[in-house]
Amino acid sequence: MQPKRFYYLISLQYLGFRFHGWQLQPDVPTVELMVRKTLRFILPDAKTKVLACGRTDAKVSANQTFIELFSDVELPNHEVFIGTFNYNLPSDIKALEIKEVDEKFNIIQDSKTKNYHYYFAFGEKMNPLAASLISFIHGELDLDLMQKAAHVYAGKRDYYSYTFRPKAKTDTNAEVISCKIEENNELKANFFPEKSYVLKITGKGFKRNQIRLLMGILIDLGRHKYDFDFFLDTLDGSKKIKLEHIAPASGLILQNVEF
Repeated sequence: MQPKRFYYLISLQYLGFRFHGWQLQPDVPTVELMVRKTLRFILPDAKTKVLACGRTDAKVSANQTFIELFSDVELPNHEVFIGTFNYNLPSDIKALEIKEVDEKFNIIQDSKTKNYHYYFAFGEKMNPLAASLISFIHGELDLDLMQKAAHVYAGKRDYYSYTFRPKAKTDTNAEVISCKIEENNELKANFFPEKSYVLKITGKGFKRNQIRLLMGILIDLGRHKYDFDFFLDTLDGSKKIKLEHIAPASGLILQNVEF
């Protein structure tokens, strides 16, 4: 007879600046490593496993993401668990809430959309304290052109040029539900630049570095390194244009995941 298993969905937020992404890697700190270590400490008699709804790259943060906790021990008091979990997690990781799910729940297949924000500023150099959340772009940018391109990016198409090192069998087709650039009126601090901006993008899922490759071409457009026709060519997967400019990771935040 198989032992009973319990399933929990936990929402997390974290500052990714000192981590090498979510996934476990040898000899470097990752968010998954900290979560697993903390669970082993607070649930020493339980056999646990965690699975994330997606991975984030090094220095990428999350305002709200989810993990599924599998345990052979029931957690009877969810409020106490969250309090103990947060007390023992490092200060740059926070558990928001927990709820029980069943064995039919699939954290990867059941997630419907992911919303990402990429925060950036340009012009006068900003306070270095803001660097963990906002990417600074040297020089001036043609913001109107960048906003025009961002709107065009949304759609269902072959995003070959925005797929990092695609192989022959890599499926580069995807759908971006919405994409826009607007002034940042959400993320605020007294040491942030007077004006900053945010790329908001929503989709079912994104390939590795896809959003940072998009931000890279938008920056190049804003600097007039490329023209708008070249940008349109990058959206035609049959042309197989290889993009090289990957924007810095620290401005990217997984804003929320919807199930």
